[in-house]
Amino acid sequence: MSKSHKREDYKYFLEIPTRWMDNDVYGHVNNVVYYSFFDTAVNRALIEFELLNYNQSEIIGLVVETSCTYHRPISFPDVIEAAFKIDKLGNSSIRYNLALFKKDESEPCATGYFVHVYVDRLTRKPRQLPHQFREKLENLK
Repeated sequence: MSKSHKREDYKYFLEIPTRWMDNDVYGHVNNVVYYSFFDTAVNRALIEFELLNYNQSEIIGLVVETSCTYHRPISFPDVIEAAFKIDKLGNSSIRYNLALFKKDESEPCATGYFVHVYVDRLTRKPRQLPHQFREKLENLK
């Protein structure tokens, strides 16, 4: 890892147990599940901060760019902690810097990012981030 990805670099943590079905035939969690963990952590936080009501929000975040770098394997029955911090709050977008840690470990098993572009639910055209997003997410930088 060329860039520092220590536990203390991140602001929000969500504990997620792995499931038997997450393992692939090679005995570790399949790569697609890592993206699911990232997505779960970010959307759980948005719901907790009352920024997302996935059935009624006027604006929704669409993932337009994503990346994951795998450092060490995760396997069932590991419990992981999905972590993130806000890398950038744009006019209509947010870049989340993400990491997956095994519970109580300081080095990540995976690091990555994804970018949400916030759009009108109906027209799918970009919308400016509401003030409440900036207010509630600024402290996650």
